[in-house]
Amino acid sequence: MAQSRGTGRIVVIGGGAWGTALACVSARAGRDTTLLCRDASVAKALDTGQGNPRYLPGLPLAEQFAATTNPEVLHEADVVVLAVPAQSLRAALPVYHALIRSDAVLINTAKGIERDTGLTLSHAIADSLPGRAQAILSGPSFAVDVAAGKPTAVTLATPDLAQALGLCEMLSSDTFRAYASTDMTGVETGGALKNVYAIAAGVAIGMGFGESAKAALITRAFVELRALGRAMGGQGETYMGLSGFGDLMLTCASPLSRNFSYGMALGRGEDLTGRPLAEGVATTGIAARIAIDKGVEAPILQATQKILTHELTPEHAMKSLLSRPIKEEL
Repeated sequence: MAQSRGTGRIVVIGGGAWGTALACVSARAGRDTTLLCRDASVAKALDTGQGNPRYLPGLPLAEQFAATTNPEVLHEADVVVLAVPAQSLRAALPVYHALIRSDAVLINTAKGIERDTGLTLSHAIADSLPGRAQAILSGPSFAVDVAAGKPTAVTLATPDLAQALGLCEMLSSDTFRAYASTDMTGVETGGALKNVYAIAAGVAIGMGFGESAKAALITRAFVELRALGRAMGGQGETYMGLSGFGDLMLTCASPLSRNFSYGMALGRGEDLTGRPLAEGVATTGIAARIAIDKGVEAPILQATQKILTHELTPEHAMKSLLSRPIKEEL
């Protein structure tokens, strides 16, 4: 068990790769940390210093923290970090309602927009766990890098700047730096929408279009992301930071990104059966609908949606993008 450096007991909900990485972050910052898992074998391996063989195989974890399947640990948490997949979050939370203290702060780390409601995840959390203070943590970060202690910077947003700065201080260490923001909507939407465009970038690479095409696509994708994010209530400057442009660049640049890898498989015409969860697949449909509802021109988003629903082949989608009317860039 990590020793506390100052106040703040932290419980991370979610024993997957990202939850494990965030427990490492908390322990590395000197916090009293517990990881709440569903899988007893994962909890046992972590609690006995064997790492997470299911979700981070072969990666030794330098930081030690408690791991358990007993949700009663939530009674003692000052901060609860939510590392649950976006589309599962609403359904997963009600069981914790009576366990999480009313004065605990909830930090969500999932990236997505609810497929069924079109709401950002902060709304889902408020519905399931009303009355708790919320924060959102997002930015360019792969779980394997974070768990291994490689340098990483993210954005952490709450409506109250002093609280945001306090939470950044609580989680930051020599290898993990959190920057404060008060634009929760901007940070949430940036993290959700970049997954969609990572799929599009993967399609381009999978089709063999090359790095020049990918760079052009990412640049135009960022224009769309920022426009749609602002229409959804985010602040324009937020998207220029880590949780917008930074996260987009990382997710579109590496096969470590599930969304980028999913797009590459699409572009190559591979069988997608059994592929790991790609959050952007669920987000694309609702984001495309929101763009239409809000009158935001988003041709890359719409083309990606049509690829995923088999309305267009990747070849026809790319041809439609390249044949759009010539216009002034900015």
